[in-house]
Amino acid sequence: MKKNITLGKNIHFPVLLNEVENLCSNIQKGEFLDCTFGGGGYSLQLLKKTNSKIDAVDRDKNIKYIADEIKKKFPDRFTFFNQKFSQIGKTFKDKKFDVIIFDLGLSSYQLKDLSRGFSFKSKDKLNMNMGLSDLNLIEVINSITEKNLKLVIKVFGEEKEAGIIAKNIIKSRTLDKISNTGDLVEIIKKSKKKNFNNKIDVCTKTFQALRMLINQEISELLNGLVEATKLLKIGGKILVISFHSIEDKIVKYFFKNFSLNKPNSSRYLPRNNKKNNILFEKFNKIIKPSLKEIKTNPPSRSARLRYAIRCKNNFEFPNEFFENFKDYINLEKVYAKK
Repeated sequence: MKKNITLGKNIHFPVLLNEVENLCSNIQKGEFLDCTFGGGGYSLQLLKKTNSKIDAVDRDKNIKYIADEIKKKFPDRFTFFNQKFSQIGKTFKDKKFDVIIFDLGLSSYQLKDLSRGFSFKSKDKLNMNMGLSDLNLIEVINSITEKNLKLVIKVFGEEKEAGIIAKNIIKSRTLDKISNTGDLVEIIKKSKKKNFNNKIDVCTKTFQALRMLINQEISELLNGLVEATKLLKIGGKILVISFHSIEDKIVKYFFKNFSLNKPNSSRYLPRNNKKNNILFEKFNKIIKPSLKEIKTNPPSRSARLRYAIRCKNNFEFPNEFFENFKDYINLEKVYAKK
C-alpha cells in the first residue's frame, strides 16, 4: 500500500546531517550519489541546499514511495535506483561523482516496520531481509550448525555470551521450528545474564549478527567502497557513516591504508607509498555527533563519520583490502556448511 508523506515533515533526517551538509557545501552544482537512500534525509537536504543532481540507491524496494515523492518535487535533479550499492559500478559505469555518501545499517523505516523483523518488539515471522537478499532467516536459523551459529553471533555481534545463545537456539529448534521473531527474542533473553546497568537491549548484538549474515553486509560494504572509489572524480569525496565497530574498522582500514597521508609505521623507516597503492589524497579522523544531537536522538550516539578525498592516481584494485578481511567474508558463507 502506498503511504502518504509530506516532504520535509515526515521524512526522517539521518544522523550527522549538518556535518554531511558542511562537507558538501563547497559543491553547489555537482553530481552526488546517495548509496543508502533510506528515508531520503541526505538526498532531500542536499537537493534543497544546492543545485546539484542526485542519484540515489537503496536495496529496499519498500521505500520507493519516498523516492517517488522527491522525484515529483525535483524531477530534473533526482533519480532513484532499487539495487545494492555493490552494483553501482555497473549502473554508473559512464559517470563520475563529486560526492558519494554511505549511511550504513538500518533505516528508521525498516526498524519501525515490525513485519520486517528488525525490531525486538516484532511478533511476526523472522525476516531481517533489507532487500535483494537470497537468504531466508527462518531457513538459516533452523539449519545452521551450532558451531557456526556461535561463531556468527560472537564475531558479527561481538556477543560474549554467543555460546549459550547458540546452544539454546539449537535446543529450541529441536523441539519446534523457530519461525517467529518473538520466540527468538525469548530464547536470547533466557540465555543472557541479567545486567541492569546495560544500556542496550540484550537482543541487540545477536540481532545485529543475524542481520549481517542474512544481508551479507561485510561483502556488500567491501565491494561498495571499492566501486564508489572508481566512480569518484579527482578531488571527489566519499563519506561513510557507520554504527558499529566492524563497519568502522573496515572503513578506517580502507581510507587509512590507501591514502597519501597514511601515518608512517615508524619515524625511523622511510615512508612506503607505492603509487599504484594510493587512492586518496587524505582521510580524516572520526567525526562524532554533538552532545545536542545525541540528546535529541539517542541512537545517534554510536554514529561515526569518516571521509576521504580521491587523488589523481588511476584506480588500481586494492587486493590487500579484501585479503585483510577475508575471515569476515568466509564467515558470511558458513550458513551453507551443514
